[in-house]
Amino acid sequence: MAWELGSHAISLGGHPIQMPEGFSRLFTPEEADELLEEVRPLVSSLLAAREQVVRLQPSLEPVLEKALGNGGGQAAGEALNLLQHMRRTIEQINSHGILVKDLQLGLLDFPSEREGRVVFLCWRYGEPRVGHWHEIDTGYAARKPL
Repeated sequence: MAWELGSHAISLGGHPIQMPEGFSRLFTPEEADELLEEVRPLVSSLLAAREQVVRLQPSLEPVLEKALGNGGGQAAGEALNLLQHMRRTIEQINSHGILVKDLQLGLLDFPSEREGRVVFLCWRYGEPRVGHWHEIDTGYAARKPL
């Protein structure tokens, strides 16, 4: 299963989740930290669902081939439920103006202003607070401490 990540959009199995043009809001580091209390359990749930989909992946290929001939299977149903859960969770996180950037690492970007330009405050699941930032045209590898 391919996970497609764009600069402001994410696709789950070919079903894009729309992000608004621009950003709905800009966050201060303090505002981003406050929201972590709410989004941290959502990211935890998202990562757990992703791991289950990865675990199911080997059994999905024959099921999908069978589905083409009108068959089906428990693994396909379970995967579909997990993908729907992931989609809803990503949309819930996005509704705060936060961008989900990596489903494997649990990376979130919070649009922010720094020195007169828009940047991303960057948080990785497991970190105690939002402590890094990067330019909007770079990513996790280029992040710097606040």
